[in-house]
Amino acid sequence: MRVAFAADHAGAAMKAVLVERIGAAGLGHELIDLGGDGSDPLDDYPDFAERLGNAIVDGSADRGILICGSGVGASVAANKIVGIRAAVCHDTYSAHQGVEHDDMNVLTLGSRVIGPEPAFECSLAFLAARFSGEPRHVRRLDKVLAIEAHGIGAGAAKAAGLAR
Repeated sequence: MRVAFAADHAGAAMKAVLVERIGAAGLGHELIDLGGDGSDPLDDYPDFAERLGNAIVDGSADRGILICGSGVGASVAANKIVGIRAAVCHDTYSAHQGVEHDDMNVLTLGSRVIGPEPAFECSLAFLAARFSGEPRHVRRLDKVLAIEAHGIGAGAAKAAGLAR
């Protein structure tokens, strides 16, 4: 599996630890570091969420691990990209269940919320999981994809107060 990693300034140190530990675990994954080294406080999570999401959408990566301070901003930004299903997971159950039931392809982590060991365990659970393909999960995923396909137009978003 090709796994992309990216982080804003707050998540860079944790990203470095995860890339090293997952690489050393000998799982056979190709690890792709898409940046964020922590040296620039202007390294904002939307930039790295877009970079990582686009790598998955264009087929350069199969899954991604995205890290910011809380994991929330990175998740919100990544989910704006058609084809990305990202979630903040700070426990192993959610990390594997999100893949098995929802075909999640991006794990987001909060470096200010979770420590390196639980982050590593969540990452391993995420990477080991596979979408179940069970009819109920396929049905639900199809509904999510339909929502994504229809979206909301700019005019409707403005009228609903969802756009600036």
